[in-house]
Amino acid sequence: MQTPHDPYVRVRGARERNLKGVDVDIPRDVLTVFTGVSGSGKSSLAFGTIYAEAQRRYFESVAPYARRLIHQVSAPKVGEITGLPPAVSLQQRRSSPTSRSSVGTVTNLSNSLRMLFSRAGTYPPGAERLDSDAFSPNTAVGACPECHGLGRVHGTTEQSLVPDPSLSIREGAIAAWPGAWQGKNLRDILDALGHDVDRPWRELSAEQREWILFTDEQPVVTVHPVRDADRIQRPYQGTYMSARRYVMKTFADSKSPALRARAERFLTSAPCPVCGGGRLRPESLAVTYAGRTIAEVAALPLAELAATLDGSSPAARVLTEDLKSRIAPVVELGLGYLSLDRPAPTLSAGELQRLRLATQLRSGLFGVVYVLDEPSAGLHPADTAALLTVLARLKAAGNSVFVVEHHLDVMRGADWLVDVGPGAGEHGGQVLHSGPPAELAAVPRSATARFLFDRSPAPVRQVRAPRGQLKVGPVTRHNLRGVTAEFPLGVFTAVTGVSGSGKSTLIGEITEELPGVKRLVSVDQKPIGRTPRSNLATYTGLFDVVRKAFAATDQARERGYGVGRFSFNVAGGRCETCQGEGFVSVELLFLPSTYAPCPDCGGARYNPETLDITYRGRNIAQVLDLTVEGAAEFFTDTPSVSRSLKTLLDVGLGYLHLGQPATELSGGEAQRIKLANELQRGRRGHTLYLLDEPTTGLHPADVEVLMRQLHGLVDAGHTVIVVEHDMSVVAGADWVIDLGPGGGDAGGRIVATGTPTEVAGVGASATAPYLAAVLDRQRQP
Repeated sequence: MQTPHDPYVRVRGARERNLKGVDVDIPRDVLTVFTGVSGSGKSSLAFGTIYAEAQRRYFESVAPYARRLIHQVSAPKVGEITGLPPAVSLQQRRSSPTSRSSVGTVTNLSNSLRMLFSRAGTYPPGAERLDSDAFSPNTAVGACPECHGLGRVHGTTEQSLVPDPSLSIREGAIAAWPGAWQGKNLRDILDALGHDVDRPWRELSAEQREWILFTDEQPVVTVHPVRDADRIQRPYQGTYMSARRYVMKTFADSKSPALRARAERFLTSAPCPVCGGGRLRPESLAVTYAGRTIAEVAALPLAELAATLDGSSPAARVLTEDLKSRIAPVVELGLGYLSLDRPAPTLSAGELQRLRLATQLRSGLFGVVYVLDEPSAGLHPADTAALLTVLARLKAAGNSVFVVEHHLDVMRGADWLVDVGPGAGEHGGQVLHSGPPAELAAVPRSATARFLFDRSPAPVRQVRAPRGQLKVGPVTRHNLRGVTAEFPLGVFTAVTGVSGSGKSTLIGEITEELPGVKRLVSVDQKPIGRTPRSNLATYTGLFDVVRKAFAATDQARERGYGVGRFSFNVAGGRCETCQGEGFVSVELLFLPSTYAPCPDCGGARYNPETLDITYRGRNIAQVLDLTVEGAAEFFTDTPSVSRSLKTLLDVGLGYLHLGQPATELSGGEAQRIKLANELQRGRRGHTLYLLDEPTTGLHPADVEVLMRQLHGLVDAGHTVIVVEHDMSVVAGADWVIDLGPGGGDAGGRIVATGTPTEVAGVGASATAPYLAAVLDRQRQP
């Protein structure tokens, strides 16, 4: 019989996603790492089962009315879990932070700093004491009225709107105007208003140029378009909009990221003339602490800020001690160079992840289970050492730390290892090992064991010779100051450096406009779609071919069903009860809404008439339910489909289902789908492939598969540039560009360039010792 103080979390009969009735016992108060190939089921066990059950139990204790206000996940598919303490989750958030989000808001440090200025600041004589909200640029009472709390004002100039004044308006002098019909419409309106649209811009009078570009007037005029021989165009009423008005309106209101980015190219940005970039009202900036305004304090690096905080009064002492204790874990995780006012969108993925972890560390909880999702993602090996120290501190404080992780050093530092596999998807979902890491060596089916314990030397690969150089820079952006880099063409280049050293900023300057770049393909980890209606089949174009195959069957022709009939996104073939979603929301009053399979289609998404049509014995819903691996066998003699499926298999995604919603895919899976989509296209001359941390979220076995594809691209005559922290990938590169030596202001310089062996010998490089260790390990017999 189990005692009330059972030292194990015991899971019985876990069937979440691909888990096959898993039974596992995990000790409490230790660091446990869940590992396995991508898609094996480790996240389904750690997050989908253990954390979801802990959350469900907590919500059981919350008043029913309050439960309605909290987003809850549905109960996990599990027999029972015993010995489970309360749990705290730290998952990777893939959403993009907004321009108003900063280091201060992510860590909640801004709240403490605002309170310090409100309660212990030095006010001008006779000034009224301000509430803490008055020190926030994100509130109406605090924001500078001129720049609305952004610190910068956007505007336009004649030079930004008309880059080439030798052109006429008809030839496109006003580059800021839209293309296609809308741009022609504005030119025709100007013509109808009596302006000469065929004269070079510089020859127009200053008054005309000023009015055309900057007027706030919006005159309406009848336009008589020039008649084309093949079509009749009737006169219409056209409303004029100046170039400035168009750019500002598009930038402020457009929902299209592409249109906003285009409009931003024609904007100028300058510090706000009213607040001088301080973002706050004058009365807020008049309050000081230790002789500095809150804007000046927020601009200090955190390590320096902690050193300057000194409480002179009891209230100030309480607040400064609180601030110091909150800053300490951020500095410990190697982020002391960041300032509170640093905008969150300028942070690297690794920096953002560690800031969130530091915030969790400060909570001081004990006796809970921390469930962490790949905390080493986006971290340089030097930063991973600091991370392990922090995880050990969490454990020492009396907590259980459950980590889903692929990083071998984190696995080696674990007390307990849960290895899930052996493969991905239907080939996984079993616990192969639950015990001390050293004992995994005796598990032959484990893909992890091969990388954790194998000491056989890596095959020697000949370093490729470059076929030219691509010069980038000088770049002055974020922490890069006049940096110039030369990337060799026709080889595999790895860009390395600690988090925040400027890697992503540098490769972000590579564009198709640079000499030597004929075609540029950037493969990022952004989602392939934002709704469940977008899936693997729709993104890759497979769905179009599959629908054509169904429409071409004799049954479909007899009934007059076209290609559109087999889409679940349009009326006709879809199930109208669930609108093609496959599930319906069930309102449960005081309990959270839950989702259930559609009662009419049972989750198939289509109506019965559409599901009657079969292709080789399967209906459209059954085909969408096939894995990539299963679909490759099913469509083996359909070349247009099998080519797409082969590239997905080549990048290790055989376990995904064709109809798997985009919202269920990890960033690494989304990136590999994009790469596969690119690989299936016909070769069109030399292409430069740009990948930012392509191994994030990948097991070493999956990294091997991905690297085989990327090196294959180089062997085919292309150029591949990756930003990378995985030293095994860097060791296999032809050329390395290392930035640093630190992050933030301590980085932003090129520390070393050369072959992996050359860079491994550079003393000033933070990457060198870790790269040298991998190279030595690979050479050992």
